[in-house]
Amino acid sequence: MPTPVTFYTNPMSRGQIVRWALEESGTAYETVILEYGAGMKAPDFLAINPMGKVPAIRHEGRVVTECAAICAYLAEAFPEAGLVPTADERAAYYRWMFFAAGPLEQATTARAMSWTTEEDRSAMLGFGSYDDTVAAVEALLNGSDYVCGSRFTMADVYVGSHIEWGLGYGTLPKRPAFEAYAERLAGRAAHKRGRAIDAALIAEREAVES
Repeated sequence: MPTPVTFYTNPMSRGQIVRWALEESGTAYETVILEYGAGMKAPDFLAINPMGKVPAIRHEGRVVTECAAICAYLAEAFPEAGLVPTADERAAYYRWMFFAAGPLEQATTARAMSWTTEEDRSAMLGFGSYDDTVAAVEALLNGSDYVCGSRFTMADVYVGSHIEWGLGYGTLPKRPAFEAYAERLAGRAAHKRGRAIDAALIAEREAVES
């Protein structure tokens, strides 16, 4: 019997991305909920992730941290789910997954934090400019239903989570390509399961605190 994945998370974190990825992969997993502060900084967890942050996974003795890396690992560890790219899809798959992990997250974080940079120094930034970053992703989604074209892959879990978060928190504009993409992803059964699990965990926590 395959060894379950151990999933370290907090429902109010980027762990929601990994839960969706786990649900898409179809593999068995065990959830370990960690609290911000002491829980994530405890020696046992620091031995897994020295950054003291979630999410992280442990699978067959291997530890993976960072959402994009976890998504890519799960797709390859459980290929029967059909989430790895084909040879023709591989370039777009890696290009846009790493684009989301780098320029897109940097640009939206800078927007959320109201960070500004002098125009003549924008070349020093990994994302260049917010407008150029947004336009690049919009062009991708104007031309295809999913990151790799017409087929859903694990890249859509990661890129799509950034789009959903950006639309929800106002760090991305509500453009038709983004909204249509987010709607396609929200209709997936694994997406619904993952979000429902985390929503229930959040509701339980709020009930205890109230």
